[in-house]
Amino acid sequence: MKLSIIVPVYNMTAEGKLAFCLDSLVNQHLEDYEIIAVDDASTDNSLEVLHEYADKYPGRFVIVPLSENHRQGGAKNAGLDVARGDFVGFVDSDDFIHPDMYARMLDRAEKTGADMVGCDYCITYEHSFAPGKDCPNNKQSQTGILDADKYRSLILDPGSLVIKIYKRELFEKPRLRFPEHMFYEDNAVSVPLMLRVKHFEYIPESLYYYYQHSASTVHVVTEERCRNRMDAMECMREEMSKTPALLEKYRSEIEFRFTNLYYQNTLFSYVQQKKGIRVGFLRELAKGMKKAFPHFQQNPYYLERVNSEERKFMAIQQKSTLLFLLYYKLVWWVRDLRK
Repeated sequence: MKLSIIVPVYNMTAEGKLAFCLDSLVNQHLEDYEIIAVDDASTDNSLEVLHEYADKYPGRFVIVPLSENHRQGGAKNAGLDVARGDFVGFVDSDDFIHPDMYARMLDRAEKTGADMVGCDYCITYEHSFAPGKDCPNNKQSQTGILDADKYRSLILDPGSLVIKIYKRELFEKPRLRFPEHMFYEDNAVSVPLMLRVKHFEYIPESLYYYYQHSASTVHVVTEERCRNRMDAMECMREEMSKTPALLEKYRSEIEFRFTNLYYQNTLFSYVQQKKGIRVGFLRELAKGMKKAFPHFQQNPYYLERVNSEERKFMAIQQKSTLLFLLYYKLVWWVRDLRK
């Protein structure tokens, strides 16, 4: 079998999200593939919908019902454990894909010998294949047989996991799986996975439709989700510790990737809530960053890629969380006055 498409599903029947996703999968211009739909203990009728599709398209679906919720990482792991395809792809059950997406990716892989192929995605607010906002995810300079410079580029800018296909063996020797019971599970495996790839190809077209709605993970900021992002990056660091030579060779890139997701994104998304901010959590965040990479502020990518204002905020927070909060609120109070 050429391809296994793994779809984690949890309470996605509202607004027809699940049906539109599944319709896009069964209408792929491809024959030799399976759809592994993992129901993550849904409390709506998602599992019933999956069985309806399995009955309608015999031989196309593998339904994996989980008795307890493991979140997307656990659902992806369950899918990987039963996958039979030479390649695997992942689709979020509230998104949908172009009819040619996987056929074109597999064709590119077969013609070039690539073990990973990616494309771009577009952001859409409707269940339609009308063009949305295009979001380029990779660069042609990252493609081909991977060398040290291309690995560095992919560590820094890996692009989204769901818009790629991967040789299934990349997850097996040695075994690589997603952390469970957390959000942002992709962040934990992106770097270790990239460093297993030998040849990457890229189709610079938006073939994946990223559907925006109020329940999307990126639109909900809570302390729990911020902690999940931190935990995911700790999982990444732990996984990389298993290959100390690679960790040392790409230390600057891994350090910045960790800084960007564990610290920078978490800090500013958390304080932008403006309500329910806990000083204790922010102190824990600063301490965790300092413990993991105490000299991150000297990282060349940090100096190049993080704007001077955010570097100033983070430098203050590393010294005093209370002073950081006072200064941050003052800056935004002045800006609001000017508006």
